[in-house]
Amino acid sequence: MNTHQPDFVSVDMRGLKTSLVERAQAERVSVSVLVRRAVARELGLGEPPAQDKPDALQGLASGAAIVKLSIRLTTDEAERLVAGARSVGLSRGAYLAGLIAGIPALTSGTSRVDQLAALTASNAQLSSLSRNIHALTRFLTLGNVPQALVYRDMLDTLDGDVRRHLTQAAGLLADLRPRGQTAETRHQSNR
Repeated sequence: MNTHQPDFVSVDMRGLKTSLVERAQAERVSVSVLVRRAVARELGLGEPPAQDKPDALQGLASGAAIVKLSIRLTTDEAERLVAGARSVGLSRGAYLAGLIAGIPALTSGTSRVDQLAALTASNAQLSSLSRNIHALTRFLTLGNVPQALVYRDMLDTLDGDVRRHLTQAAGLLADLRPRGQTAETRHQSNR
């Protein structure tokens, strides 16, 4: 899939190689990707390409050794793999591992970006509820009942608002977990 001639640079890591390799493995990216990101950041060149970003699904195969795998795909399949990984902000390897694991956020066709935007909006709403409760408490402490009554409608719907937020957050987190994996099965596999 690579059609360009890469620019190579050799660098004496002066004792940093082990840490660099471990970090790259933890992020499920190549050492080259990690170094390119660091150099781009140091040079102020902005955000690296999507395939150079750390994987949001780290620890998918926690404790398992990471191996390099070469696969043969048609040009169309390879382009779809790259586009799919880019669309969710994962490296190609993490995206493929997520598809194999059946992670609903990757296999359902729902946009991860849209899910995260909805959760962010819900977090903002929950944050405003917290501020409103603080204001209500302040008014009640001061004995300012008329001002406190302004918050009554908010209190009437508070339970439902919090439950909706928790349901949404739980659903998004569940979509990031491989299918068939529950807290119980994760606990048993970590023994």
